[in-house]
Amino acid sequence: MTVAAGETVYNEGSAPCSGLGLAWSEDDLGAAINGPVAAVLFDDEGKADIEDILTGLAETEFEQEGLRRVLSDPDDIEDWRVGEAIAETYLTNHRDCYFPWPDGRDERKSGSSLPGADLVGLHADDQGDCLTFGEVKTSSEAKYPPGAMYGRTGLKQQLEDLRDSDSIRDDLFKYLGYRAKGADWIERFKQAGKRYLTNKSDVQLFGFLVRDVEPHKDDVRVRAEKLGKGCPDGTRIELLALYLPKGSIEGIGNAAVAARAGGMS
Repeated sequence: MTVAAGETVYNEGSAPCSGLGLAWSEDDLGAAINGPVAAVLFDDEGKADIEDILTGLAETEFEQEGLRRVLSDPDDIEDWRVGEAIAETYLTNHRDCYFPWPDGRDERKSGSSLPGADLVGLHADDQGDCLTFGEVKTSSEAKYPPGAMYGRTGLKQQLEDLRDSDSIRDDLFKYLGYRAKGADWIERFKQAGKRYLTNKSDVQLFGFLVRDVEPHKDDVRVRAEKLGKGCPDGTRIELLALYLPKGSIEGIGNAAVAARAGGMS
């Protein structure tokens, strides 16, 4: 099952940086939250791996109950995490991306925020696989673009850093490489790695806004133009703004938890 591609509401800019506005209906959002977005949000694949390793070792009912407790879904989820799961799922389904290691697995404490790009993975294009990095912001602010675009941790600065900083991209390259050995995606990583070592700017970048306001091209228009100026040869950037039904972001984390509980009851 894939998430909806959405209705295109505007298209801005051109290579090497373009911007696209998309809209989801209530049904589109509901299907996503109850389907592939939930699988990413609750890391079903990772939990299944842990369960597969430990099930044979948890012999007593007490031990089995302990395993169920450790792997249980959280009682609450921040709204921005749903935004990130939506972005990851959308890019996986509709931009030929693969993100093999959710950053939630690197948290030492639930709810912590980790440095580096929100999404780190591989992107299939007409030359094979390349590295891809994405930044995601979720905002209900009735302003175009929202405040989340600006500041030291804003989408603007984060994308400029990914575009311009060799050291940041190198760190993300190593981050993925540490996890590639023995993985079923290692050949894809090798191909992307060769491209990166040949041209350190050969990457696909995504900036993803999750919004629940009226769509407006000003969310991406200026940034698409400015990120394209002076863009290193080989770097491609796409800005995506996905508009959810109005007012749907506040409380969407708890709604996802409730939907999950209802679907599993």
